[in-house]
Amino acid sequence: MADEPHLLTREDNGVLIVSLNRPEKLNALSGETMQLFEAALLHFRDTDALRVMLIRANGRYFCAGADMRSGSGGATKRTATGIRENHRTGLHGMHRIYDEMEHIEKPIVAAIHSACVGGGLEMALSCDFRLAAKGASFSFPEGLFGVLPASNGVSRLTRTCGPHWARWLIMGNQKADADKAHIMGLVHDVLPDDGFDDAALAFCHHLKKSDAEQMGAAKIAIDMAAEVGRDTARHVERMANSALMLNPAYQARIEQYIKGIGSKE
Repeated sequence: MADEPHLLTREDNGVLIVSLNRPEKLNALSGETMQLFEAALLHFRDTDALRVMLIRANGRYFCAGADMRSGSGGATKRTATGIRENHRTGLHGMHRIYDEMEHIEKPIVAAIHSACVGGGLEMALSCDFRLAAKGASFSFPEGLFGVLPASNGVSRLTRTCGPHWARWLIMGNQKADADKAHIMGLVHDVLPDDGFDDAALAFCHHLKKSDAEQMGAAKIAIDMAAEVGRDTARHVERMANSALMLNPAYQARIEQYIKGIGSKE
């Protein structure tokens, strides 16, 4: 197992399945992991036939966080500026990669079957959907070292769950089981451990049924609406729909729907 790639990929009828594959290291994120992950992410972005990306993991952990023993991918100046710059440009490209995950106009799903810690939770937070098995758990251990989870652990967690629960995980140093994470809004659904992988893949195939243009516009519009006031958010949804409603596929679906209603009367 130690000689296998740190990341495995395969395609399943339009779904790109990416598997963290360092079970002996609890899937800690190494430089190799992040390099392979970024290559897979860009392949997903640039391949029209791939509609959904599923991130899963092999072994008893989903991810134990960044591999502290492998370094951060470059020398860090021992100044406040140097540390800030390393967070932005180092750490094996985590900031760049996680930002790209958010910007790609296709859905990305994290299927979290067990412990999801630190940098692994930050990766999951960058996904559009998070599914948890009943046996999953979530934590940010950075507080034990006197620092913050700074590769989106504060920013995206707060945006997703609000400051109330961000304090619980970060300041309180609390671990959340799957049910707690569901209450927090950290995960969208909790599924049985048995059959979890199949259920997560089935959800991805369900997402694949949606129109690609609608999915991309929705991803952008939702993120924008979360950042602006009510009136501007209404403009965002009107702008997005004005483009979608010019799509010939929309016109065809509406006509088919209307004919279907008429045939039932």
